[in-house]
Amino acid sequence: MRLNNNPTQSPLTLSALSIALLLGLSACNGDDGMDGVNGTDGMDGTNGMDGSDGQNGTPGFAAANFILSNNGADNSGTTSVINQNAATLKTFTSGNNEGVEINALGHMVQAGDVNSGSLRTVCNIMQRADNDNFDTAIDRELTGSNTGLVNPKGIHISEKMGLIFVADFNASQIGVYGNQAAGNVAPVATTMTDAKPWDLFYDEINDRLFVALTNGNVSVYDNYIANDFSPAAPRTITPSDDALTQISVNIHGIVYDASTDRLVLSDVGSASDPSDGSIFVINNASSVDGNVSVARSISGPNSTLGNPVDIILNGTDLRVAEKSNNAILVFSNIFSGPSGDITPDLSTPTTAPESLVAIKNSFDGQDASDSIDSNMPILGVVVSSNPSSVGATSNMLGSFNAALTSQQTSYDTSMTQESMTLDAAGNAYATYDGNAVGVLIATKVATNRAAATFNTSYDRTIEGANTGLVSPKGIDVSSADGLIFVAENNATTPGIMIYSSCASGDVAPLLTLTASGLARPWDVDYDAHTDKAFVALTNGTIAVFDQVVAKMNAGVTSIAAEDRTITPAMSGLAVVAPSNIHGIDYDSLSDSLIVSDVGSAADITDGKIYVLSNAGNASGLTDIAVSIAGANTNLGNPVDIMYTGSDLYVAEKSNNLIMRFDDIISSIGGDISPDLSISYTAPESIVIVPASMKSQ
Repeated sequence: MRLNNNPTQSPLTLSALSIALLLGLSACNGDDGMDGVNGTDGMDGTNGMDGSDGQNGTPGFAAANFILSNNGADNSGTTSVINQNAATLKTFTSGNNEGVEINALGHMVQAGDVNSGSLRTVCNIMQRADNDNFDTAIDRELTGSNTGLVNPKGIHISEKMGLIFVADFNASQIGVYGNQAAGNVAPVATTMTDAKPWDLFYDEINDRLFVALTNGNVSVYDNYIANDFSPAAPRTITPSDDALTQISVNIHGIVYDASTDRLVLSDVGSASDPSDGSIFVINNASSVDGNVSVARSISGPNSTLGNPVDIILNGTDLRVAEKSNNAILVFSNIFSGPSGDITPDLSTPTTAPESLVAIKNSFDGQDASDSIDSNMPILGVVVSSNPSSVGATSNMLGSFNAALTSQQTSYDTSMTQESMTLDAAGNAYATYDGNAVGVLIATKVATNRAAATFNTSYDRTIEGANTGLVSPKGIDVSSADGLIFVAENNATTPGIMIYSSCASGDVAPLLTLTASGLARPWDVDYDAHTDKAFVALTNGTIAVFDQVVAKMNAGVTSIAAEDRTITPAMSGLAVVAPSNIHGIDYDSLSDSLIVSDVGSAADITDGKIYVLSNAGNASGLTDIAVSIAGANTNLGNPVDIMYTGSDLYVAEKSNNLIMRFDDIISSIGGDISPDLSISYTAPESIVIVPASMKSQ
C-alpha cells in the first residue's frame, strides 16, 4: 500500500497592498528672510472620489478537513479532501459517487450507483497518495444481487453496533450491513420505507433511526435494533409552518444533534429548479410526531439553496453540498438567528458536490497487542481453542473476565482456527487452516457479538491461492497502518505475510518478510511506535525487521532477511535445545521483549517464559532478564502470550490452562506459580480486550 503521510495542501492565502505617499520639501541654502504677511485662504477643493471597498476576508472557521463525494458529468467517481474553507487538498478516484462516511479507524466508506449498487471501503484514506485509486489488493467492495443494493444514496456508520445503514432510493428501503462484510452477500436486515429514502442518521445511544424521505417527511424508528430491525409503524415528522401546514417537499440531507435533540434537514424542492431549496431545523426530534412547526427555515435567492443534496454539522456550522449551484455553502450558528433568505457565511465554487463527511481523528486507543499504559485497564481476555479432536471449544473464541474466574461469552468462527487478535475498534482477526486456509475478519467480536457465529452479512475472509497462505499461525494487526501481519509456518515458503486490513478474498500480500535460512515463524508482533516487526522462530531465535512500513511505502514488496537476530541466552550462552519460540510480545514503554518457549512439543513440563531487556536494538546472544520455568509454573506448551503493560496472560495448550503472571518484568522468575488461572480446553492463542474498546 503506497501511503502519503504528507498530503499536498493548498492553503488559502490572503494578501494586502499598502501604499505610502512621500512628500519631499526642498529649501534654499541662503539666510532666511522675515516672514511675510499671510495671504487670504484659498477656496476649498472638491471632495475626492470614494475608494472602492476592500474584499472581505475569509471567515475564521475552525481548522478541519472533510471528504467530498463528487457526482458531475466530469468528476463522478472521485472524492476530494477539502479544508474548512473548501479548498481542495487532494483527490482520490474511488469509483463510487454517492454518500460518504469515515469509520473510527480512518477508512472511507462510500456508496455508489454508477453501474450497480455498491458500497466501497477505502483503507486509510488520509494516508493515501494524491490521485490514488481504488485498489482491490487494499480496499474492498460490497455489491451484487444478494446485497439488495439498487441505488444507495446516504449512508451512516454505527461504530458501537458495527453496522452500516444505507438509504436505498429506488429500492424504497433501508439496508443494514456489517462493517466487515464484503462481496455479494445478503444484508443483515432491510426495512421498507413509506417513500423513497435519500439519507438517514442512526442515534446509536438511543437506538433511534431517522430517515429522510423524498416525499418531504422524516420517518423515525424508535428501538430499531432492539425490535430486530422490524419496528412497528414509525413516527412521522413533517416540517410545517406556524399554522402546521406542510412546507417540505423533497427531503434529502439529514443530521441529528444529540446534545440539543435537534434535526437539521435539507429540502431540494424540485430537482429541476436551482432556486427552491430550503434548510429546516426541528426541535425535540426524539419525541415530536406529525406536522411540526420548524424552529428555523432558510430559503430564497440570497441563500443560493437550489438542490442542497447533503448536509453535515461541524459544531454549529452547517456545511451544505449544493449540487445544482455547484457550491459548498457554510451557515454558521445554524441553531440561532432568524428564518428567511439568509446569505451563507461562505460559498465556495465546487462542481456537482454530492455528499460530505468530516474527517475525525482516528480512534486513539490501541490494538490489543499494544501496551501503551503500564496500568492499562482491560475488560477481559479472548482465547481461541484448537483441540486435536472435535469438542465443545472447537472453532470457538471464548471470552473471560480479567480475573479469570468465569467465561463470559463465545463466538463461533465455524473454522479450524489458530491464532487471533483484535484491532482498536474491537474487530477480530483469526487465522484458520482446516478444509480452507486463510484469515477471518469478524465485526465487533470483542464487545457485542455474544453467542454469535461467523456470518458473511457481518464478516469476511482473506482466502485463496494468491494469498500464499498454507499453514498460518500467529497474527497481529496495526490499526494505525491498516495492516495484518500473519506468520506463515510452512516449510517451503515460510515468512510473515502482510495484507491490507480492508482487503477481502483472494488477494496477494503487500509485503513478505522472510527470515534467514527460511527459518519458520510461529508468531509476530509489530510495533507501530518503532516500525519494527519481532518474529518468533521455531529454531529458538527471534528475527527483527526494522522500518517495515516505511520500506513498504517506498515500494518494497519482499524483504529477504532480518536486520537482526536475537538469541536468548543465559550468562552469554544460548538456551540449551530444544528451544522453540512461539508467543511473542514487545513492550515499547519498557523496551522489553517477552517470549514463550514450548521446548519440546511432546513434553508438557518444559515450557518457559523469557523477558529480554533493551530489546529494541538487541542483536545476537542476549541474556534473559527474567526466566520462568518449572513444575509450579504449569508451563508445558505456552503457545501464546499477551502483555497488558504489567501482567502477562498465557495460553498453555498442553495443560489446558489460561494463566496470568503478574508484574512480569519485575518478577524474580524461577519456578513460580501463576497468580491466576482457569481451565480451558487446548487454548491456542490469547488476546486482551482493552477497556478503551468498550466505547467503540
